[in-house]
Amino acid sequence: DVQLQASGGGLVQAGGSLRLSCTASGFTIDNYAIGWFRQAPGKEREGVSCLASSDGSTYYADSVQGRFTISRDRAGNRMYLKMNSLKPEDTAVYYCATGQGPLCTDDYYASAWGQGTLVTVSS
Repeated sequence: DVQLQASGGGLVQAGGSLRLSCTASGFTIDNYAIGWFRQAPGKEREGVSCLASSDGSTYYADSVQGRFTISRDRAGNRMYLKMNSLKPEDTAVYYCATGQGPLCTDDYYASAWGQGTLVTVSS
């Protein structure tokens, strides 16, 4: 059974940090592109950061560039999103996903999704 389990969300003050984790079961994330998406209230889901499986290239949305870092733990079959210097506008439900292709360009390429974890940044 293919599953992604996201965790690590919570309430943090502006300027603070959080690390989101996503653990895969039923498959190995090594062979897939991985990504983090978010959906704020009243807004469409957007790709925040993605990491390709082929060449290790990364994508960051302009709004998080320099503040967020995506990584993959092959041994633990996990992926992470380290978020620093958080801003109130980062408040959203964050989802992890895996797939083949440019996930952050078009989430059509995602084949598995985590359940979402809520990040709330207070001002």
